Amino acid sequence: MLALGAVGLLVIWLTIAPSLPSVESLRDVRLQVPLRVYSADDKLMAEIGEQRRLPVRLHEMPDRLKLAFLAAEDDRFYSHPGIDWRGTTRGVWLYARSMGRGRVPGGSTITQQVARRFFLSTDYSVTRKLREILLAVKIERELSKDEIFELYLNKEFLGHRAYGVGAAAQVYYGKTLDELTLAESAMIAALPKAPSRDNPISGPRQAMIRRNWILDRMLRLGYIDEQTHAQARAEPNTARYHGPVVALNAPWITEMVRRDVVGRLGADEAYSGGYSAYTTVQAPLQRAADQAVRDGLQAYDRRHGWRGPERRLDESTMADPEAIAEELERTRAVADLLPAVVLSADEEQAELLVRGGESVRLELDDVTWARPFISADAIGSRPETVSDVLAAGDLVRLRHVGEGWRLAQIPQAEAALVSMDAESGAVVALVGGLDFNRNQFNRVVQSRRQPGSAFKPFIYAAALDNGFTAASVVNDAPVVVNDPSMERAWRPTNFSRRFHGPTRLREAMIHSRNLVSVRLLMDIGIEPARDYISDFGFERAQLPNGPSMALGSASLTPLSMTAAYAVFANGGYAVTPQYLHSVHDGDGRIVLEPEWRRLCRECPDIPPAPEPVVVDDTDNARSDRPRLRRLELNGNMADATDPVDNPALHGPPRPMHAEKVLEPQTAWLIDSMLADVITSGTGRRALALERNDLAGKTGTTNDLRDTWFAGYGGGLVTTVWLGMDDNQTLGRQEQGGRTALPLWVDFMDVALRDRPEYRQPMPVGLAQALINPETGQRTRPGTSGAIEEWFHADNLPPLEESADSRNDADPYDIF
Repeated sequence: MLALGAVGLLVIWLTIAPSLPSVESLRDVRLQVPLRVYSADDKLMAEIGEQRRLPVRLHEMPDRLKLAFLAAEDDRFYSHPGIDWRGTTRGVWLYARSMGRGRVPGGSTITQQVARRFFLSTDYSVTRKLREILLAVKIERELSKDEIFELYLNKEFLGHRAYGVGAAAQVYYGKTLDELTLAESAMIAALPKAPSRDNPISGPRQAMIRRNWILDRMLRLGYIDEQTHAQARAEPNTARYHGPVVALNAPWITEMVRRDVVGRLGADEAYSGGYSAYTTVQAPLQRAADQAVRDGLQAYDRRHGWRGPERRLDESTMADPEAIAEELERTRAVADLLPAVVLSADEEQAELLVRGGESVRLELDDVTWARPFISADAIGSRPETVSDVLAAGDLVRLRHVGEGWRLAQIPQAEAALVSMDAESGAVVALVGGLDFNRNQFNRVVQSRRQPGSAFKPFIYAAALDNGFTAASVVNDAPVVVNDPSMERAWRPTNFSRRFHGPTRLREAMIHSRNLVSVRLLMDIGIEPARDYISDFGFERAQLPNGPSMALGSASLTPLSMTAAYAVFANGGYAVTPQYLHSVHDGDGRIVLEPEWRRLCRECPDIPPAPEPVVVDDTDNARSDRPRLRRLELNGNMADATDPVDNPALHGPPRPMHAEKVLEPQTAWLIDSMLADVITSGTGRRALALERNDLAGKTGTTNDLRDTWFAGYGGGLVTTVWLGMDDNQTLGRQEQGGRTALPLWVDFMDVALRDRPEYRQPMPVGLAQALINPETGQRTRPGTSGAIEEWFHADNLPPLEESADSRNDADPYDIF
């Protein structure tokens, strides 16, 4: 019988062993770790992947956790050769007694479980069990016990998408391993048996039974003493679900990064390869952007009145407190607007229950804004009592403001805000709407809306480079033009419906005179203007081929407007917006790093790269060898078959410099005009920031559908858009300076706190002269009413005629 047994084992070994996988792969095993996205200041923004895993080295795990697993799964792990013969024999005996009619307990050591998890299926068969046993023996020969144990503790599925003990500690307790109590460690050790069913959240009763059994085993094995055992057994079940610990909520930029990483690595690799993507977003600025958008939308919404409760609960629901709580749980929060049910309301106050169980009292001051909504242009009278607004059973929204709660409602409008560094293009904050979970449409990059007057600076820049000056006088008077892009005659007007006659360009920019912009564009020429403006980063095809382009009829994204305004802010250079800084693998190596175009004012213009010329080496060619193709590069010849080793093809990489698309003198002049928009024009609300380096432009489109403010200061360029997704009007008096600019001010108030004031230095080639503000012509010192203006040094306006003009010097200084 012994001989037959030996022969049988030999046959099994010779039959199965050759088909066993190589154990060597376990030394370099890649655990499936999700993609993690971080801000520039290392705040976790998201964790994306099917499996939550936090790999931990064995020596970093507390002993109590390791002992709990040994007591639960394999207390003889460090003494057996991969197979526990007692357990295996018991399993064989039970299998034989059941005549193979089902699963039987017993036998699987930790090493066998590692073999099954990494290499085998979960099919229940004798063949699979034999392969598992032989593979366990093979693993024990090639890996140390600690290596096997570490693999097991990091690989095992432990319920609720948690793989490995590190993730389980986070999911169930929101702790790191060293923070777990003995009872919590035993609970995690109880999970491998039935992780989906008997975990402490889904099956708390069975989980507690299993936990206490493990604690009892630890006592019997001498791992803990009586007192420790009693204390752990008395500890209640405190487990609850903990999502990823997100330190910065920035879903819009996270989704952009996710798409980029998946596009470059593939979904399977991106979601399981343990990569860390670092963005350019700065946490304090992102939070300020979120708050600015929420506050700005609420301010707009309150101006247009109360549209009533979201819905009204019936009497049977109101009579059941549990039904009210369930109704609130089913109604999710939108941004910072929490659902609440009105329990009672009278003339002086209302009692409400907020989702989460908090009771809130609202008084008349908290609801006085809630005048009835009539239309976008009209609202009703102010409420005189609380009961004019609220009634028992109303489901409404509350917003926490300062020390208390205020009545609110989900805004009908939407907004977008994006801010980037003017010199590097690094996006420091981005908000694509009120609430990502409610609507994933990213208005910063996906929404193309007309920018209105915020587009005018690009028309003015084209004018300054085509013979006009900031003092040029253009008639602000009615004009009728044929617009091919609109297929009809077009009669543009000013927003005020008034006309102001001859107007200097600087004044026209400050007060956003529409007719001046149209006449400028018609003088420059539409096609030359499209060519010129496309250098700011706009797609030429997106620019209308008609004079309406002068008033911002192009459909553009807030991100493209921000990049274009950066040209004015940095002195004439086109920088590409960048939001992904780098992607690192699990070992910290950079695997993806987008190319950045850096601004370098002192760098010479980069010549075009020499193109290699392919020539045929036919001299003395013999018919018995192939003709040699060679590369001629800068006069040097190199074998095309071996370019790597040939010095002729070596050299420093070509620098990635930002392209200069606007002369610095023109950029400086537009900057000075946009600064006057802040001090004297439609952007005066920004004076609240009390800074001298701000510049920008408001924008409002026909029928008050879109409101914009694009501007910069302290080296940051920020654009805000606010409007309706369905392109409906925002209502009377909702202009860029009233609707979008306050969001910009609120954000920049935070963003610029630690940034010193900065203005572009005045470049060489500009001249300052006294001018007559009525004619735009140069005048003499001492002339009454004369003002100073800046010009390109080679494009000064003529000196006003006078009897003694021949004896006077030109009144300007060239810098």
